[in-house]
Amino acid sequence: MMPRVAMSWRNGLRMRIPRRTRALNTLNDDVQSSRPIIVSPPLVSLDIPDDDWTPSPPSSHFDFPVNCSHEQTAAVIDGKSIADDIRSRIGSEVRRMKESIGMVPGLGVIMVGQRKDSETYVRNKMMACEEVGIKSNVAHLPEHCTKDQLLKALSKFDVDPSVHGILVQLPLPQHLDERKIMDVLSPEKDVDGFHPINMGNLAMRGREPMFIPCTPKGCIELLLRSGVEIVGKKAAVIGRSNIVGLPASLLLQRHHATVSIVHAFTKNPEHITCEADIVVTAVGVPNLVRGNWLKPGAVVIDVGTNPVEDPSCEQGYRLIGDVCYEEAVRVVSAITPVPGGVGPMTIAMLLSNTLDSAKRAYAFT
Repeated sequence: MMPRVAMSWRNGLRMRIPRRTRALNTLNDDVQSSRPIIVSPPLVSLDIPDDDWTPSPPSSHFDFPVNCSHEQTAAVIDGKSIADDIRSRIGSEVRRMKESIGMVPGLGVIMVGQRKDSETYVRNKMMACEEVGIKSNVAHLPEHCTKDQLLKALSKFDVDPSVHGILVQLPLPQHLDERKIMDVLSPEKDVDGFHPINMGNLAMRGREPMFIPCTPKGCIELLLRSGVEIVGKKAAVIGRSNIVGLPASLLLQRHHATVSIVHAFTKNPEHITCEADIVVTAVGVPNLVRGNWLKPGAVVIDVGTNPVEDPSCEQGYRLIGDVCYEEAVRVVSAITPVPGGVGPMTIAMLLSNTLDSAKRAYAFT
């Protein structure tokens, strides 16, 4: 039986609206080779006075009609390719740091228990660190470890000057309070960006968080690198988790989008999403977002990664997103695939945050 919260997402009418326009401007290779690792600028550089209501100039995006055929019209935002480029640049910067000052960034990971999915995520992160030259160390704790044991492992990484980023792999077992653990984590090493100080600075104009949560940061990077205009656009974020939905909505606001948040108790959510130029969804409900939830010409960032049974696959399952991809590609202008969209960007942003932390610690420019 489908969980009640998941069922509540599916309530309401399915509403279609006339098609508008589509386009995806990508940057050429020459431009890509000359830009920094992360193209998103410091958030404080985006701040403008509250009373500045000067209309934005017309956007160059979405300015020609869509071919209203039954074929795929959407450009695919290749997160794997973009993440590979970022990782390559991070590797080059790590080598430059090692050659210049004899130091490399360090990442400490705390893994509690033996959840198969968490073990896979941690293994992928360690492999990515090794690939770019970041030193990594994993503290494995038993499923029934105490809070004090976890805090001791956290403190060991915290006082180690060779560790510049600390990651507590979530979720933790139920007997451990994630909020209290996150409160103890040093904001200066919180490369996941979940500490209340970093989240608070993300929310406040004029403030710069030391780290932005990796998945939302990756979503914005995908939009910017794909030439998608954010300023002045309507954005809908489906889901309000502390890991993705909430920080994604805050980050889009910092980039001057007009943001609506859709959650499990939102009535007629499709009435909101079908007016959005940008849709970011992260709720973990397969095929929740149908084609008639989407505005023609919109851009979709699908964070959902949901395993569904498929005997034809070697593992017995395949991964799909929160968005019904087959329907969406006939409506929107651009969309991230699952897998191969947001997932690779999350790890790339973790590496980027760890590199930034090391640069800050060593005053390396």
